[in-house]
Amino acid sequence: QVQLVESGGGLVQPGGSLTLSCTGSGFDFNYPALGWFRQASGAEREGEREGVSIIHLGDGLTYYADSVKGRFTISKDNSANTAYLHMTDLKPEDTAVYYCGITYAGSYWYMDPRRIKHWGQGTPVTVSS
Repeated sequence: QVQLVESGGGLVQPGGSLTLSCTGSGFDFNYPALGWFRQASGAEREGEREGVSIIHLGDGLTYYADSVKGRFTISKDNSANTAYLHMTDLKPEDTAVYYCGITYAGSYWYMDPRRIKHWGQGTPVTVSS
């Protein structure tokens, strides 16, 4: 049974930093791509989640949404079955519930939420003074 568990969310002031973790089990952690997505309040469906960043757990290739380039860094530790999203210079518009998800799709770099096979439960991030 595939499980993804996020942690690390919380309240942070604008300009602050936060690191999210996603620990996986029940699948070969060297194979799929793992993405971080976010869902702002008012978005109801999984298909409305915005792709933030994605990493191939095998070769380590990474991709970022334009809105977070230069501020967010995705990384992985295969020995710990864990991926991370290090977020810096956070802005109020980064406020959302952040989800990790895995996909086996070939063109995973498009970060299409409809192609995510398994999701975690989400962790909330609030950027506010």
